[in-house]
Amino acid sequence: MLTFVGRRLLATIPLLFLVSLVVFSFVHVLPGDPAVLFLGEEATPETLAQFRTRLGFDRPLTAQYAEWLGGALQGNLGRSLRTNQPVTEAILQRLPVTLELLAAALLVSLAIAIPMGIVSAVKRNSGVDLMSTVFALVGFSMPNFWLGLILIYVFALFLRWLPPSGFVPLPADLADNLRSLILPAITLGTALAALVTRQLRSGMLEVLRQDYVRTAQAKGLSQRLVVGKHALKNALIAVVTVVGLQIGGLLGNTIITETLFALPGVGRLMIDAIFSRDFFIVQGVILFLAVGYVLSNLVVDVVYSYLDPRIRLR
Repeated sequence: MLTFVGRRLLATIPLLFLVSLVVFSFVHVLPGDPAVLFLGEEATPETLAQFRTRLGFDRPLTAQYAEWLGGALQGNLGRSLRTNQPVTEAILQRLPVTLELLAAALLVSLAIAIPMGIVSAVKRNSGVDLMSTVFALVGFSMPNFWLGLILIYVFALFLRWLPPSGFVPLPADLADNLRSLILPAITLGTALAALVTRQLRSGMLEVLRQDYVRTAQAKGLSQRLVVGKHALKNALIAVVTVVGLQIGGLLGNTIITETLFALPGVGRLMIDAIFSRDFFIVQGVILFLAVGYVLSNLVVDVVYSYLDPRIRLR
């Protein structure tokens, strides 16, 4: 197991290097001069030159990249152009909100998908199975922002059960914290719930046709025991892979969800930075999301190899 984890860690190094190269190039491949974009067309040539010198934009790209990468490896991603706050500090301040939203969205999606996927497989072609199929189609095809707007209209503006926007920190008030996360978590987690439901249904149907499951049924074991003990564990292997791969997508979708519900997370930080042309904040958030995606895939591979030891031998 340790050998497998070591090989996977080594394999992520060139990938992370490539990610850093792409993220660094982000500022330099965009059309227009970063100095002009930030200071405006009215800035004098002397002011633009001072700006480029202060940020090192007048040096060769290789020297800029080497310095930026060295700083990134030590947790230094530069300073915000607008507030002069260290980029790493700004991201870490917003990170708890984003992680809490991700955790809530995962809980919502699994709480919906696991029972629905099991029941729709066990009761194949029944009314429950049809409802599961409709839910998966609607949930997977509906854009996040559209679902969020519908939830805000119904549960916040019409029924007035939940707040339409804003965030209450967990230490301030647990109940209000949960109330402020319910609608964003449903918005973010519905597409994943739809995908996991279909994946789990397919996996369960395949496992239920296996000989060892038929043997367990022939021995007179109850349906609950056969499904819960013998079929579900094997069917969940594919679900773990899907959930892990989708975490990166969830991270990206937090940008839309946090903006829609005015949550002060990393995604909202990036949107604010884009509108204020704060390049280093945008660069830092993109690097954070990309590294998060790579590391989540690494964790998925390790968990997958634990559930299915044959993976380690390949």
